[in-house]
Amino acid sequence: MKTQVYIKQFMVIIFFCHFASCEEFVELESPDLKIVSEVVFNNDATAISAMKGVYNELVRASFSGGWQNSVTALASLSADECSGLSTTNLTYTEFEENEIMPSNTRNLEVWSSAYNIIYMTNSLLEGLENSKDLTEEIRLQLVGEAKFVRAFSYFYLVNLYGPVPLLLSTEYQINARASQNTEEEVYRLMVKDLQEAIGVLGDEYEEGERTYINRFAAMALMSRINLYQQNWAEAENWSSQVIAETARYEILENLDEVFLANSKEAIWQLSPVGNGDSSTQTNEGSIFIIHPTSPSASLLKLNDDLVGSFESQDKRLTHWINLHEGINAYYPYKYKDRNSTNNLTEYSMVFRLAEQYLIRAEARAMMDNLPGAIADLNTILNRANIATILETDPSLNKETLLQLIISERRNELFTEWGHRWLDLKRTGMASQVLSPRKPLWQEPDMLYPIPEQERLKNANLGQNPGY
Repeated sequence: MKTQVYIKQFMVIIFFCHFASCEEFVELESPDLKIVSEVVFNNDATAISAMKGVYNELVRASFSGGWQNSVTALASLSADECSGLSTTNLTYTEFEENEIMPSNTRNLEVWSSAYNIIYMTNSLLEGLENSKDLTEEIRLQLVGEAKFVRAFSYFYLVNLYGPVPLLLSTEYQINARASQNTEEEVYRLMVKDLQEAIGVLGDEYEEGERTYINRFAAMALMSRINLYQQNWAEAENWSSQVIAETARYEILENLDEVFLANSKEAIWQLSPVGNGDSSTQTNEGSIFIIHPTSPSASLLKLNDDLVGSFESQDKRLTHWINLHEGINAYYPYKYKDRNSTNNLTEYSMVFRLAEQYLIRAEARAMMDNLPGAIADLNTILNRANIATILETDPSLNKETLLQLIISERRNELFTEWGHRWLDLKRTGMASQVLSPRKPLWQEPDMLYPIPEQERLKNANLGQNPGY
């Protein structure tokens, strides 16, 4: 019992240390983190429990939890996927119109919650490094998991905000004055963390739960990072290793099974249990499924042009999209459970196999391997019940194929982790797609503003252009 108290104290302390200002941190008498850390990392079981605390915090954290202030929700507004149901929700309207004020509290939640997760992983890594009591196998596994989560958090920070501070320790007074690093420096750190994670992580999922990190989850993020960096050969290499693991992963024919807990398409998921209450629905189910009798209690709807982009026979249209007839509004229906207790059937999907096929298709097309790209794209089209692309079609050139791949990324990955928003940015399509539908759109809108509250605390933080 005392050990569990120490673990809870450890998680509370590192959460507190991130959000307190530098002056408050010096003045307040907080519990002795060194003593608590020594207890937490004095045996394998307690160290594993500390890492579980990070997984739980990912479910509760704004940027990663799938709820109102998550990347999933806010980036769907920034792109061309969703609109707000209320015209009076001004903080949402700013994301929808791409006119985000630096004082926007939802934007602050994304930034601060991601850095809180990073601070937690840094604390774990320091505790693991300093401990002499852990078995080497467990220590390395936990180091790999923590470094993956740190790289994962930085991936969203750098893609949403551009240059961001690279914080690699719990030296609070240094962190509180840190200036931004270049995007290249942040990407180098992510690759380094993932290389180290892949080298020490195992293939199996702990307890058979895909809510834990294994080696293939790290490979999945590595393939995505290389795609974003236009390292086509590396993107193909890493995605191919994940796709080749056919005993562990597969493209599920039944679309209603894809987002179930521990589905074979899942590479990494988050469990609603991490919320710490009796609810068993995912946060995505709660925010995206429009309330059946009180739609005014809901926040988002799908844009009609996204719904209209699906062919009539596309199974994703009938299985992953639903219509609220009362207000004539479509909503994402990938998750079927809006509100439940004691009915844990769905986990929040973070990485899944379909994305890896789409990554490899794009990488292969960029390297002029059109037959290979077509084969990967056909895997997704087949499952959706769409006529596949004929390899012998003489009219299909590289440019057309790439357009098809980006279109399929939109229809396959809609309202998942900001894929569409980040795709529009990295492919240079943002202005072309968004300016006709968003009158206030400007090129600098591709980056979110550095939160005003953070800049008031840290004079070394600059602001992104246009804000």
